[in-house]
Amino acid sequence: MSLGEATATADDKIRCDACPVMCFIKPGAVGACDRYGNVDGNLVRVDPHVMLDRTIDQGGELVSFAGPREWDGDILHQPGTFVTAIGAGTTYPDYKPAPFIVSSEVDGVDMVTVVTEGIFSYCGVKVKIDTDRFLGPETAIVRVEGEAVGHVTSGEYGSQMLSLGGVHHLTGGSKKEGRVTCDTLLSLSNGKAVELTIDGGETVVVQAGKPPIVNGVEESRMRVGCGSATIGIFAKQWHGKVDEVVVVDDHITGVLSEHQAGKLLGMPATGLKMKGRRSTPGRYFQVAQPGTGWGGTNISDPLTILGPFDPKVAYPGLRLLMVSTTGEHAAYYELDENLVPVEMQMPERLVEPVERIAENCEPALSTVLFIGGAGGSLRAGVTENPVRLTRSVKDALTYVTCGGAPVYIWPGGGITFMVDVTRLPENAFGYVPTPALVAPLEFTMKLSDYQELGGHMDYVRPLSELTADGRLKLPQRLDNPWPLAPERMRRSHG
Repeated sequence: MSLGEATATADDKIRCDACPVMCFIKPGAVGACDRYGNVDGNLVRVDPHVMLDRTIDQGGELVSFAGPREWDGDILHQPGTFVTAIGAGTTYPDYKPAPFIVSSEVDGVDMVTVVTEGIFSYCGVKVKIDTDRFLGPETAIVRVEGEAVGHVTSGEYGSQMLSLGGVHHLTGGSKKEGRVTCDTLLSLSNGKAVELTIDGGETVVVQAGKPPIVNGVEESRMRVGCGSATIGIFAKQWHGKVDEVVVVDDHITGVLSEHQAGKLLGMPATGLKMKGRRSTPGRYFQVAQPGTGWGGTNISDPLTILGPFDPKVAYPGLRLLMVSTTGEHAAYYELDENLVPVEMQMPERLVEPVERIAENCEPALSTVLFIGGAGGSLRAGVTENPVRLTRSVKDALTYVTCGGAPVYIWPGGGITFMVDVTRLPENAFGYVPTPALVAPLEFTMKLSDYQELGGHMDYVRPLSELTADGRLKLPQRLDNPWPLAPERMRRSHG
């Protein structure tokens, strides 16, 4: 897509002003970002500009973004076409209006979408890794190629969480740290696999929408719940088939006979003694150290978390099931004459209850959420009075999308948005070697609201005037709300 004539030097190089690097690009070459090139003296955006096409009924199957096709030049049907910022270019520094300010009519309402590829130094990714495996201690440094790119943050239910990127890693360290951080964020945001190593922890391969690989082993499922929750879910299914159940978990290990669920079922005490710190009845903390073994602990033999059975309560032949929160690990024991657990073959009656745990575990996935602060200068490409755009977003008058995908706007000041990268078309993110990431951003609102917030009205172009040159049409994902539907906009901000 040609961006027009550019000032040429004596050796026919042209200067690109799309980012602060200000590359001089020789004929037939591209700049340092691989996004802009010199084609016959014109500054050209190398990648195609992506349009989303809403041509399939909302009741149809989910449409992937695979198989892009060149636009054949047909007249655009306004309600069914959305101009994304992917490949649109940028106007950084944003003293100029955004590259595209496009008007259209939807259900009799005049709408406008302001489209730009923002350059983000204040950005990163939040990574959710579905696993009980211990990846590393909280606040541990996460590295790529030996460079610090982020840290481990607080774990969530059945998932380990990483916070990667941010302005301090991009700009506050060495040049290599900034480059590696930028490469890592770009790869993760574009759905590529990245190997991460964690200080004091493990090595994990992360790819958005794919199972995590921990120390070379692909995870298959996340836990059904903590040890206590697992007992609450399955207590009835174990009742009468076994005398005691211990659900091993790094956080909260559960003991059926002591647990309230066991009490309500009338299960008698078994004399079992647990190591660790007792919380409430049937719930134990710190039974072992975190690790990659049973239930996210460091143990391979579950008996190591048990003390001796109370001879006043326990009895020979007592039946004991020990199981992890994913059902991946399970063992059956019976007490001998000395009240020592002896492992036995899993009885048929317990096979289905153990498999039921696994059945109720959701598939393990890696989730990558791009997060960026859009409260800076890019707002000047939308309006001459930037604070009005911020207020318009907060008041739900302006609907923000990233490559056509829905975003979450964080409360508080500024425009801090977060988006699931799997909801965008492939390779929607770029970079500039400052280093910073380039992310597509669209602001959609009523034309009257745009005029009121001081928008660049002289640069508004009807959608029907856009040509096919350098553009692709992709089908919209049906699980993404349509950005041009005002009723969807209200529900998304309700």
